[in-house]
Parts: sequence; C-alpha cells; structure tokens
Amino acid sequence: MDEQKSGLIAGEDGALRCFWHGNDPFYQHYHDHEWGRPVADDRRLFEKICLEGFQAGLSWITILRKRENFREAFENFHIDRLALYTERDVERLLTNAGIVRHRGKIESAINNARRARELADEAGSLAAWFWSFEPGAEERPAVVDYATLIANPKTATSTRISKELKRRGWSFVGPTTVYAFMQAMGLVNDHIEGCVCRKVVELEREQFARPG
Repeated sequence: MDEQKSGLIAGEDGALRCFWHGNDPFYQHYHDHEWGRPVADDRRLFEKICLEGFQAGLSWITILRKRENFREAFENFHIDRLALYTERDVERLLTNAGIVRHRGKIESAINNARRARELADEAGSLAAWFWSFEPGAEERPAVVDYATLIANPKTATSTRISKELKRRGWSFVGPTTVYAFMQAMGLVNDHIEGCVCRKVVELEREQFARPG
C-alpha cells in the first residue's frame, strides 16, 4: 500500500493505522487508545487545549512525551488551582526543565484556567460548551482520507470556536490548534478510512452521551 496516498501504515500486528504515529510504540498507544475517543471530562479537555497551546511550533510527540511532567508541574491541570497561580508560579515553572519553558505559553495556561472557570460557570461545564460546537454531518467530509486531512488543518467549526474563545480572553487557541483539540477529544472522527481504529471510535461516538 502506498502510504503517501492512503495515509495508512501497517503495524507489527499487520493492522492498518493512520500514518502519523510512525509505528513508534508510545505514539501508537496514544493513537489506538486516546486519539479521537470522545471526552466529556472538563479536566481532560482543559489539559488537552493547554497542551495543544504548548505544542505551537513543536511536534505533538514532543509534548506527549513530556505530558506527565506537565501534569506534575500544573497540578494535573486542575482548573481552579491553576487559576490561582501568580507571577511567582510563572517564575518557578520557567525553571522546570521537564516542560516547555516558554513564558507566554505558561502565562497562557494560567490565564486560560481563569477563562475556563468563567466559561464553565456560564455553560454548566467546559464540556457542555465545547460539545455544543460538534459539527453536523453536513459539515464533515464524505470520506476521511489522507488528502482531506492534509488539505484541512483547520475547519469552519474550529475557526468559530477559536474566535469565540479569543473573544472571551483565551490565548494560544488559533483555528489549527483548536482543530487538533477537536480531533483528539472526539468532537470529530478523523481516523482515516481503513484505519483499524476508525469503526471503534465511531461506535464510541454513537454511544457517547453528549454533555449539556
């Protein structure tokens, strides 16, 4: 099979999967067990959008390998606790070699925790707000293939979410960052047609109780 055209690669088990994990065992586990599975937990949603912000200019595997360090440094992305962080905490985090030491991104995570608290209070939960933007079938491609994914790193929906978050004072939430978040948290199923996980994820999405 031509990986460049299909976007699929065969693993050691012979199963076809999306190309992007490159058969790295750690990354493949994330692909198989996390990516695209629908999430309604506010902490996990907040963690993911923060980590997507930290990824800006880097690769996701770099962030994924540091994820446990981030969780330890940011109190497991507990929104209320992180919202109370001060400049002293920013300076402390800038000395932590286990995370991405970028002042703007660290300050963004703290700011976004405060904005997330406001949003959850307004909508009932962060999950209810994000899932209210779930794209309808008419907004989705008829076939999710390699060419479609490569050509669409952002969508009309991710652009709407990005604009609304920025209006509410969030940062590091551009349309491409938001779409990566949507793909990972199951608001869309972007496992490529033919990927061993696509039907599994679609079934989970069908059975998933939308929050709010």
